[in-house]
Amino acid sequence: MITTDTLIIGAGPAGAACAGGLKRRGIPFLLLDKAVFPRNKTCAGWVTPEVFRTLNLSPAGYPHSLKEFREFVIHLRRRSVYLPVRQYAIRRIEFDRFLLEHYGLEPLHHQVREIRQEGDHFIVDDRFRARRLVGAGGSYCPVAAQFFPERKEKKEMWISAIEEEFEYPVKDERCHLWFRLPDLPGYAWYVPKGGGYLNIGIGGYTQTMKEKGTTIRRQWESFLHLLAADGLLPDRTPHGRGYNYLIRRKDPPLQKGNVMIIGDAAGLATPDMGEGIGPALESGLLAAGAIATGRPLTARSIRKNSFNHLKVAGQILWRSLSPFSASIAKNSAASA
Repeated sequence: MITTDTLIIGAGPAGAACAGGLKRRGIPFLLLDKAVFPRNKTCAGWVTPEVFRTLNLSPAGYPHSLKEFREFVIHLRRRSVYLPVRQYAIRRIEFDRFLLEHYGLEPLHHQVREIRQEGDHFIVDDRFRARRLVGAGGSYCPVAAQFFPERKEKKEMWISAIEEEFEYPVKDERCHLWFRLPDLPGYAWYVPKGGGYLNIGIGGYTQTMKEKGTTIRRQWESFLHLLAADGLLPDRTPHGRGYNYLIRRKDPPLQKGNVMIIGDAAGLATPDMGEGIGPALESGLLAAGAIATGRPLTARSIRKNSFNHLKVAGQILWRSLSPFSASIAKNSAASA
């Protein structure tokens, strides 16, 4: 049996950041993941400038495909507005492997099946033994399921999503977001990526859709028809891959004794946009700091939203009502 101080289950952004923080402090750990990297990961791959600041890296220093957006095309039923932004899109098959290399990590390939506690230690599958346990295995993390079962009770905070990423001759290099689609309590996206890839998807509150008598699959089919009608995806019908994740509530619990959960395992995706990568990195680094200092791990310092809502609302309102908004839209479309 392998014994260590801290066992981290999940080597995505949250687990990699936590392991990197522990490595820098000289604290023994093991990092496990059920997948072999590089691995495909269903994700829109949206990252903010804060992500690069968290990594102490400039976007220009990122060695893989990176798509930069200076505006989002926001569709609000019959009106479209152009929101100035500085945001990026990555491919998770590249980004997650890069994080492991960035922190100098090599996870052990292992799928966790059983966790039990014996005295002051946790035993995983009779192979690993540790004083501390960190769950970073995403929405279905076995650590979160066993030690934080109350997560499942927050039915109103669960999101159902479908998306697909594929090689495609993109018709429009801009990022499009659709809000207030009929019966979709969420939004849909069209995100071109570097290297000739495109990611499309939709997400919405699971419980609300159930109450409306619809399903995420039905909404996906409607969205594909919309893309075809707009000329964005006229000659392909992706099947899409479905998944669920937890949106952040006010201050979710991240620690019980020597057990911590971080990233999507803790339900830290932002309520406004469902952004998960930034909060995952932040929570992983905070967990490493909490382990090193003995201070409790809380979510208070982790960003709650992806955007400043007042600023964005003002920009959208101005661009919706301004007499110049039509010419702005025309010029933006012409330059795409």
